[in-house]
Amino acid sequence: MRIATITFQQNAMGQMQDLQSSLAKTQNDLATGKKLHSAADDPSGMAQVNQLNVQISASTQYVTNGNSVASALQLEEQAMSDATNVLQSARDLAVEANNPALSSAQRIDIAAQLTQQLQNLMAIGNRVDGNNNQLFSGTAAGTVPFSQLGGTVSYNGSSLVGQVQIAANQRISAGDTGATVFMNVPAGNGTFTTAGTVTNTGTGSIGVGTVVTPSAWVPDTYTIAFTSPTAYTVTNSTGTVVSTGSAFKDGDSIAFNGVQIPVTGTPATGDTFTVAKAGNASTFATLQNMINTLTSTSLTPALVASQLGTSLQQIDNAISNMSNVSASVGARLNAVTSSQGAAQSLQTNLTTVVSQLSDVDYAAAITQLNTEEVSLQAAQSTYASIARLSLFNYLK
Repeated sequence: MRIATITFQQNAMGQMQDLQSSLAKTQNDLATGKKLHSAADDPSGMAQVNQLNVQISASTQYVTNGNSVASALQLEEQAMSDATNVLQSARDLAVEANNPALSSAQRIDIAAQLTQQLQNLMAIGNRVDGNNNQLFSGTAAGTVPFSQLGGTVSYNGSSLVGQVQIAANQRISAGDTGATVFMNVPAGNGTFTTAGTVTNTGTGSIGVGTVVTPSAWVPDTYTIAFTSPTAYTVTNSTGTVVSTGSAFKDGDSIAFNGVQIPVTGTPATGDTFTVAKAGNASTFATLQNMINTLTSTSLTPALVASQLGTSLQQIDNAISNMSNVSASVGARLNAVTSSQGAAQSLQTNLTTVVSQLSDVDYAAAITQLNTEEVSLQAAQSTYASIARLSLFNYLK
């Protein structure tokens, strides 16, 4: 078979160009450390690498989100620790103030200290993070959560908390609202509250009370009315008598509908006390009520004792509430740590797979480079030898 010179040259040049392209790719692979540069190199492999890189990118973002959440929760945890210290100090002052031997001037001095503690608590509630976002405003991060007008502190933030995704199927609250931490604190003993009427003239002081038989308790507003220093009648909100007593003495507990409520001192005829279904109370209002009690000039010592006793219970409730929120914060921090550990482990595994798919095997690539260089040199040498052949070389 005869092969035209032009055909031979085209075939030879094509083969050498292919060898040069293969050699150039191998050299580029060795220079970059990558064997996949585009989908043309390995469509299936490149598709896998792209998919894995998307997963790595998402996992990296989850870790970043987790860091942001952890930072916010750590700031909140510190704020609640500081708030708890303020409340502990306020509680100590309340115990100190609940002493009938104190003079009015001494109580006013304690009230001044409580006023400072109230301002300290406000400052904690209005703390911001490193980006000047409010810690306790919920999703209204740019709104100062607490404001004070006269003796009333109001919450101006949102009732919602931002949810941050820290894993493919896990979202977590990045904080807590000021309402949850400071405002919605269970009142009284959590079931009912007690109070003495400001017009009472006796020395009777009502305690917080306890629930003895929960199934017997009927939520309502009850009035304990003393018809004499030793006799009383308990009526509900409709005026129906639910209990009576005729031999009351200092320190006895009044029992009805599954509850027991201690009364110390001697009530006067006509003195009344109320027992009402518990709701929620503001921690700020608790401190303000203590201040009002200590600065009042019209309350009897018995009413001062009753109100301070109620405030002490309310402070304990506020501390307990903060402890519960802190426990929730701790659980969320643990969840973030666990999620980040899993994400980082996943990133390591995915990166290993991507490396296996796209990184160069240097030993194999160097062997291939040497083979391609030898092949190209042989092709070039063979082409040069054959190209010089001519029939005229054999004519004499």
